[in-house]
Amino acid sequence: MRFVIWFQGCSLGCAGCFNPATHVIEGEPTPIAELVAQLAATGSDLSLSGGEPMQQPAAALALLLAARDLGRSTLMFSGYRLEEIRALPHGLDVLAQLDVLIDGRYVAGERLATGLRGSANQRIQLLTDRYSLAEVEVTPVAEVVIGPTGLVTLTGVNPLKLKR
Repeated sequence: MRFVIWFQGCSLGCAGCFNPATHVIEGEPTPIAELVAQLAATGSDLSLSGGEPMQQPAAALALLLAARDLGRSTLMFSGYRLEEIRALPHGLDVLAQLDVLIDGRYVAGERLATGLRGSANQRIQLLTDRYSLAEVEVTPVAEVVIGPTGLVTLTGVNPLKLKR
């Protein structure tokens, strides 16, 4: 299981993005220490998504460093390609803390309905030897958990929305 932090704010403007509610920068920032405490309590590995994490690179880096201090694996989704991230502020530092990067802008005409990539042009970049490509590719697009009280929690991408 992964602890996912959804960054608010993205100016890339990918047509057909599945998460347009994260594009506008609004709301109050959540303190990094609060997010790290939640991550520590879960025992889960860390995923950064959005919005666009690399449009808040200092926060992304702080979260990744904290995850590493906790011994957690790290994965980030970014509309920027690896080559672009290298040139961004804190880009090299962020990349140095990632196990996996899913990179590239979403292209609606190349949409995928399986795995972690949203469209076929996006790449899975293995930046450490912690995971194999096969392990990353078989990751489910969504997970449904039914709790002891009957509460149903859907995490990931809504598979019903993908079938449209």
